[in-house]
Amino acid sequence: MTLAAVMRIRTALRDAMMVALLMFPLPASTARGQVPPTVRTRVVLLDCYYNNEWKTDEAGNTVRFHYIWSDTANSGFSILGNILTRSGARIDTLCRAPSRAALQRASIYLIVDPDTPLETRAPNYIQPADITLIAKWVREGGVLVLMGNDRGNAEFVHLNALAAMFGITFNEDSRNRVVGRDFAAGTFDRFPVHPLFAGVRRIFIKELSTLCVKKPAEAVLSEGGDVIMAFSKYGKGAVFAVGDPWFYNEYMDERRLPPGYDNPKAAGNLFRWLLGIAGN
Repeated sequence: MTLAAVMRIRTALRDAMMVALLMFPLPASTARGQVPPTVRTRVVLLDCYYNNEWKTDEAGNTVRFHYIWSDTANSGFSILGNILTRSGARIDTLCRAPSRAALQRASIYLIVDPDTPLETRAPNYIQPADITLIAKWVREGGVLVLMGNDRGNAEFVHLNALAAMFGITFNEDSRNRVVGRDFAAGTFDRFPVHPLFAGVRRIFIKELSTLCVKKPAEAVLSEGGDVIMAFSKYGKGAVFAVGDPWFYNEYMDERRLPPGYDNPKAAGNLFRWLLGIAGN
């Protein structure tokens, strides 16, 4: 190919790019090399502010634990974190009160088991300003996941103030009390047709708070007149709630459960479904 031919091709490509930019201009932020604020990455942001528990480890160090990504003990979320990262999501942690900037980088904001004074000397309660901020973020396309706990093991007043924005109330009771190895008492095996339960045979949730729902919320799973899981569409975003941390390591493999339970599959299904909603 002659030099003249190469120059003609380069000129044609340059002209085509200019036409494309004129017809479909980039947002100003993208043109400066920044990510537009309306674009959400696949980030699952785990709260460690309202759930802020610490312990002394074997070496005498004070360490954070209980429903966090790095906790590989029964109390941790390390297995859930691995499921999410294998699915292509990125996991992150928020150790302070939510801000607009912090939430904008997240697709899903996960609040689990807010502290009581028995768990943390000075609990960080969900404040009215936090509720306003979180609700606005959800309305704009974020997905909030609320995982409570049963009576005596979570803070309910402030959690319910947030949940009520979306038509959900945690009833502060304790269902599915399991004694010893009576796993049947914590078993659910009848499911509606729903993305969360695709391919799921049985799940295990023990000692959970049931829920009360009103519009715009609706039950996702109910049994015996009790609402176990709920979903609320709110603006462009959504909220999912269940009255237990559910996906902590103790019941995500066979370290405690007998074979045949599909908590890990349900976890993958849930977050795949919710990530598909986030930002749409």
